[in-house]
Amino acid sequence: MESFNNPAVIWFFLGFVFFILEFLIPGFILFFFAIAAWIVALVALLFDISLNVQLLLFLFSAIATILLFRKWLRRIMFSKKHSTELEHEFIGKAGIAETDIAPDREGKVDFKGTSWNARSDDNIQKGDHVIITGNESIVLIVKQKK
Repeated sequence: MESFNNPAVIWFFLGFVFFILEFLIPGFILFFFAIAAWIVALVALLFDISLNVQLLLFLFSAIATILLFRKWLRRIMFSKKHSTELEHEFIGKAGIAETDIAPDREGKVDFKGTSWNARSDDNIQKGDHVIITGNESIVLIVKQKK
């Protein structure tokens, strides 16, 4: 149990939590917090540093990795080729509204067994069949199926 009091283990676990949260709360920021936490874990494993230094190292590592690598990685991971492939998988396909959707309020749509955030210019009732007309990041743009 003494290993759980080791700052390197705590920072490694925190980095793992940030990494998992990136999948649950997409935005491509928590990934860099995970990297920063793992940097602090490595430094804390090699050197005996105070909590204040650990926190400052985490802050500077997070900011540096975000500023240096976020645009570059987004360009690689979300290239136009990749988004075109995704568009072919979604556009024109049918789903079912899980919640009411209005022009001023996002809702949820079930598509291929997964719940997606959705937006529409139509008033769509829960249970209505919808057609996916586009997407903005992870939000599907839908219209009511006629």
